[in-house]
Amino acid sequence: MLRMLQKFQLQPGMLLLFIWLCHFMEDQKVQAGNCWLQQGKNGRCQVLYMPGMTREECCRSGRLGTSWTEEDVPNSTLFRWMIFNGGAPNCVPCKETCDNVDCGPGKRCKMNRRSKPRCVCAPDCSNVTWKGPICGSDGKTYRDECALLKSKCKGHPDLDVQYQGKCKKTCRDVLCPGSSTCVVDQTNNAYCVTCNRICPEQTSPEKYLCGNDGIIYASACHLRRATCLLGRSIGVAYEGKCIKAKSCLDIHCSGGKKCVWDARMSRGRCSVCEEVCPESRVEEAVCASDNTTYPSECVMKHTSCAQGVLLEVKHSGSCNSTIYSSI
Repeated sequence: MLRMLQKFQLQPGMLLLFIWLCHFMEDQKVQAGNCWLQQGKNGRCQVLYMPGMTREECCRSGRLGTSWTEEDVPNSTLFRWMIFNGGAPNCVPCKETCDNVDCGPGKRCKMNRRSKPRCVCAPDCSNVTWKGPICGSDGKTYRDECALLKSKCKGHPDLDVQYQGKCKKTCRDVLCPGSSTCVVDQTNNAYCVTCNRICPEQTSPEKYLCGNDGIIYASACHLRRATCLLGRSIGVAYEGKCIKAKSCLDIHCSGGKKCVWDARMSRGRCSVCEEVCPESRVEEAVCASDNTTYPSECVMKHTSCAQGVLLEVKHSGSCNSTIYSSI
């Protein structure tokens, strides 16, 4: 270095500038670290976004949750941190407060118990006029429309209001909005659907469906139209024309479904079989068509698939109950 300086005969001022530049470059090298998309509850950085970034570059987007680590380490160390250590240590979040945090529509920034800024669901309920319970499109009753909007914000973007009041098991007293019609589905839940009364007359054979009522429908549109006119779900037994099946051995089910036999009607239908049922609550008990009480409808369907016999819900609650709710 000294020989190089002597060769170029740098003046004292130039020498100081050269030393400052070396220090600046070294400082920049130290600042280069790793940018992460979130900080876990364990305080470590998780989900690597990009290595070799300064904190300024990493935090430029202003995204809540983005964090930065200063250590410039090899990929093997990063891999070990993420897989075995629950993330990278010495995690520095880009945002420490809610200042200038944009959480998007229906959300707002709030400091949590650990004094960390977090985006929480806070929908605008100022225009909600109905203050009573609401039946959602997922078949669940919500305390009010604001509670439904919060659930929609928390990960159910397709959730909408079906009708006012608690979800019912019958179309009685159900007032559907607009031109929609109330239909009771295969699980005995009342839904509001829009009926398409015009279906194409010419359909190809591969669109034929065999309904659970044993009638052949030219397409899914024709089956939905019949459901709307009937006011109760017909359901698809299997694809193609209905056949005179003697048992489930004669019926081919597609899409991972399994055939279950309706002994009363001497017909089979393809059913979606649940592999694992969540833990049941007391209010989820149902009385099935075999006069057996099951902890939930899911358990009933699971039994139906295991036995290869069709089971349907007769009513909610225990079969031993003389009074049960139809609402």
